[in-house]
Amino acid sequence: MAEDTVASRGAFTGQEARGLVSRIEGLRPRRGPGDGGEVPAADVDVVEGLAPAAAGVAAAWLRERPSPALRRTRLRVLASYLRWLRGQDPGGDVLGAGSQVDAYCLAALTAGLAPSGRPLARATVIRRRAVLASFYAFAGRHGPALPAPVAHPPTPAERRLLRGGVALLAEEGRLAEAVAVGLLESTGASVDALARLTPCDVHLVGAGDPVLITLHDGRGDIVAFPLAPYLRRPLRRLCGDRPADHPLLTGEAGRRVDLAWTRAALTDAALAAGLSRTRAESLHPHLLRALTVTELGGSPVQA
Repeated sequence: MAEDTVASRGAFTGQEARGLVSRIEGLRPRRGPGDGGEVPAADVDVVEGLAPAAAGVAAAWLRERPSPALRRTRLRVLASYLRWLRGQDPGGDVLGAGSQVDAYCLAALTAGLAPSGRPLARATVIRRRAVLASFYAFAGRHGPALPAPVAHPPTPAERRLLRGGVALLAEEGRLAEAVAVGLLESTGASVDALARLTPCDVHLVGAGDPVLITLHDGRGDIVAFPLAPYLRRPLRRLCGDRPADHPLLTGEAGRRVDLAWTRAALTDAALAAGLSRTRAESLHPHLLRALTVTELGGSPVQA
C-alpha cells in the first residue's frame, strides 16, 4: 500500500490499524524469547493502539525510512512520547498534540521518563525532539487533518528583542509581568516557582540594587541565580514596602501567578519587543523554559 494512501485516507478499521506497524520490515514485535521479534512488542502496541487515522499516519511515517535501524529509532521515540502524552491527556488527539513536544522534552531532561524515571542527556533529548518534529511535519503533509504545528523556541535574536520587551513593560509600570518574563527567560523557573517568590528571595549587596535571586529547584534545594542587569531595578521597585513573606509577583487585584497569567505576560512582552502577534502568541512559557533549562545544562528551577 502506498505511503501517501496510507497516510491520507483516514478510513482504517481497528483491525487494520493493529497490523500496520508489525508488518513493516524491521519492526516485527518481540513477544517472547526466540520468536524472531526485532522491537519491543509494547512499542508496537502503543502505536497500533492509536485511533485508526493516527495509527495510519504513524505507520506511513515509520515506513518512510528504508533503514530498519532508523525505523526502530523512530518507533522507540514515538512510543515513549505516546506513553507520556497518554499520562498528560488520555483522550487527546495525537495528531493535534504537536505543541506538547517541548513539554515532553523538558520532562525527559528534568524529571525523567518511564520506565527508568532518570533524566536523559541533553544530546539525547535534542535528538528526540528532532524525531518528533519529523513526525508532526509528516503528519501535516500527509495526515487526514492538519495538526497543531510544533512551536519553535525563540531564536537568539528574538530573545534579545524579548529582553527589550521586558524593559518596556517595566517602563509602563507592569513590574510583575516584566520580572516574571525576565526570570522565566534567564533562569528557567517554572510558573509555580515564580508564584512562590517573596521579597526574602531577592538579595542585595550593600544598599544597591538586588543582584541575586533564590528559587527552589526540582529537588527542593535552593538555587541562587545572578540577576541580569535589566531586571535589577524592576525587582527593587517591585519589592518596595511589600511584606517580606508576601508573594512577590501578583496580577491585577492580587491575582496569584498562574500559567494563563504568565503566558499573557510573555505574549505582551513579545509584542512590545516588536514580534508579530502570531509569533508572540506561539511563545508558550513551557517552550521558553525548556530552552533555558537546556542551556543551563538541565538544572531546572521548579516548585
